[in-house]
Amino acid sequence: MSANLGERLRDTRKRRGLSQRELSERSGVSLSLIRKLEQGERNDTRLETARQLAHALKVPTTRLITEQHTEAPASADTVNRWTPVHAALAATPDPTGAAPEAPTYDGVRDALKAATPLFSTDRFDALRTVLPPLLRDTETLTETDPRARPLRARLLELTGWLMTQTRQFDAAEMALERALDDATDHVQTAATINTQCWLLLRRGKLAQARELAVHWADEVEPRMSRATPSELSTWGWLLLRLSAAAIRDNRPGEAEDALRLANSAAVALGQECTPEGDFLRTFGPVTVALKRTENAMVAGQSDKVLSLASRIPANSLKPTSNNRNRHLLDVANAHTQLRQYAEAMDTFQKIRAGSPQWLPNQQYARDVLGRVLSRRRTLTSEMRELAEMVQLPV
Repeated sequence: MSANLGERLRDTRKRRGLSQRELSERSGVSLSLIRKLEQGERNDTRLETARQLAHALKVPTTRLITEQHTEAPASADTVNRWTPVHAALAATPDPTGAAPEAPTYDGVRDALKAATPLFSTDRFDALRTVLPPLLRDTETLTETDPRARPLRARLLELTGWLMTQTRQFDAAEMALERALDDATDHVQTAATINTQCWLLLRRGKLAQARELAVHWADEVEPRMSRATPSELSTWGWLLLRLSAAAIRDNRPGEAEDALRLANSAAVALGQECTPEGDFLRTFGPVTVALKRTENAMVAGQSDKVLSLASRIPANSLKPTSNNRNRHLLDVANAHTQLRQYAEAMDTFQKIRAGSPQWLPNQQYARDVLGRVLSRRRTLTSEMRELAEMVQLPV
């Protein structure tokens, strides 16, 4: 957030003819926080809070925020655990083959194929061991064998996705930029751009995410009558990123239009589809429904979230599906907003059972669980275990 947030907030509020108290009542943001922001005692706030204020003032969120609002980055302990991956990403390749065994195309290709399920199932512990040598071997091989370039592009895309997932945003940016440089076809480029849009969203760079998604959705828009599943999935995902950026920027009409177009791609597919076996491109009617629910939660419509969720066959997705688990966090948040704390805790347990290594890396999970625990006089052992898992002080 810019240090001028308070000035922009005050100027916009006055142009709307609202007092601080009236803005507080309309936005649901505490009067004390509004006063602190306008008086310069606080120079930042959560993106969620900025959107609430923008919604009440009927302006885009980016009217109030002009600089990035980054989701909390990974802790120092997390970064230290991933240091070998960071080093391998930044390492200079050894084209001389001075290693005891020089990597081969078949060996790297097979190793990448074997490692891919570790990404899709959130096996972070295993990836910390497997990924550094695979990155180094792929880098070295690409210097001598042009056939390895698509392999490196794919591995860097996966690494960028993983670093985004674990909130190591600078490393994610490096990996994705290098993946784009190696991309050998339009669809692969657009798929990497999709992950880059997700990174921008997590960093609070709403305008950049929106502009990038718009540009590339236009670039890859398929002819529906003969579009391939890969083309439909790529286009659909870019539209979902556009919708996510728009709803967070308090542009609900644009968000709904993008969702409607994404749904047309999903209808053309007819069912959830994973083009070319790439789990990052899994797309279809369920994915669109999950993102529609996410938009409702961003807009603070808790009742709508639970209504939509009741009609989504989320259990048909794998427990390790990040889209499913992100959706369940929305459901837990909606239950929390409605003071249905037992239901929220049950939802957390579903996520914990399916993806125990994914959950600790989610700031959203920490925020929602923190709200649940703050409203409890005593904590059960289950609550304490979850709090410890997501690194929430109790």
